[in-house]
Amino acid sequence: MDHAGASDAKDVVIVGAGPAGISTALFLAHHAKPLAGRIVVLEKARFPRDKPCAGAIGRRAELALETIGVVVDVPGVTVRGMSASLLDGAVVEAKRGVIGRVVRRKEFDAALARAAIERGVTVLEDTRVERVAWGRDAVTLATSRGEMRASVVIGADGVGSIVRRAMGLPFGNLRAQVVEVDTDGVPGDGPRDVLRFDFADHALAGYTWDFATVVAGRELVCRGAYVLGGVPSSRKDVDAEAVLDAHLARLGRPAERGPRKRFSERGLELSRPLACRRGLLVGEAAGIDPWVGEGIAQAVLYGAAAGEYLADKLCRPRPSVTFRDWRLFLLRKRVGIDLALRSAVARLFYGSRRAVFEAAAKEPALLDSCLRYFAGEPSKRALASATWSALIRSVQS
Repeated sequence: MDHAGASDAKDVVIVGAGPAGISTALFLAHHAKPLAGRIVVLEKARFPRDKPCAGAIGRRAELALETIGVVVDVPGVTVRGMSASLLDGAVVEAKRGVIGRVVRRKEFDAALARAAIERGVTVLEDTRVERVAWGRDAVTLATSRGEMRASVVIGADGVGSIVRRAMGLPFGNLRAQVVEVDTDGVPGDGPRDVLRFDFADHALAGYTWDFATVVAGRELVCRGAYVLGGVPSSRKDVDAEAVLDAHLARLGRPAERGPRKRFSERGLELSRPLACRRGLLVGEAAGIDPWVGEGIAQAVLYGAAAGEYLADKLCRPRPSVTFRDWRLFLLRKRVGIDLALRSAVARLFYGSRRAVFEAAAKEPALLDSCLRYFAGEPSKRALASATWSALIRSVQS
């Protein structure tokens, strides 16, 4: 998929060709068309490459891509609802129209990268970044293809971000361990258009999930465990694979052993810097939702915000490469508000206020508003109002 054409002097180099990196390139190229041919995205693997991920993507992300004419046409399972099992044995569920779908990242990421190439962006595969050095006049990257120089570098290279490390930033405390496996269905799975979460174990700062998926044309179910660290109820002795084993045993599949995929995630911590001179972070390099680990939709919306931000900075008569206000800009956008709220909720939900939040989750208006938000329908006020009302009634009950 390599696409050449840019000169040796690059305006923008994006490290990482996942949804956050490619979306940044797409939205920047849309807002600043003269820059499109001078954007380079570096990917250490070669498409189509596998990527551990449950694959649920809210409709709001695809609606954002559609505003710039990008439609990602890959196989998937349509999602119309969500279900959550709670400690008291209650199962709350809500459905409405199409709110999203479950995709395979191997297919989704490759299709998104092709869309960027069609718009003049250079995508270099098999290009591993080994070192990033920040200079006053440029950023130098040592890569497996040789040395590159850029005016601006965007870190979209995930939880182990080399760009983040080069900025001198710590890994952060909100770190999750995740493990997943694809299995056949079982009688208790229910409708395939519902995302199922199990929060019933209060000894666990996290949950298990069951999402219908399609793998090479086969209807399977992606099952996994999400275990979060850095919150009040986190325990160091909990292993995500053991949590998944227990979940599979409850489903009657105790012998389901693989192939399993383990990975980690980083939650957004707003006390940490997200940028430096000539560089900024997007997607999981910056931090995603620590509450439930949703990442694909937020990665796309990170890219939408970064593309708009960078276009303004770089297309001025006197371009600016000082990005101190990136975090404030992000927090004025829907994705930033969403991430800030979820970061706060994660610490409360996986703490002493969990029972209050679970009681609030049973409110029909709140469930409906959450689905509308996931789908990208204009519901911010309705969601805020429903959340507040549900919490007040839960505290009073």
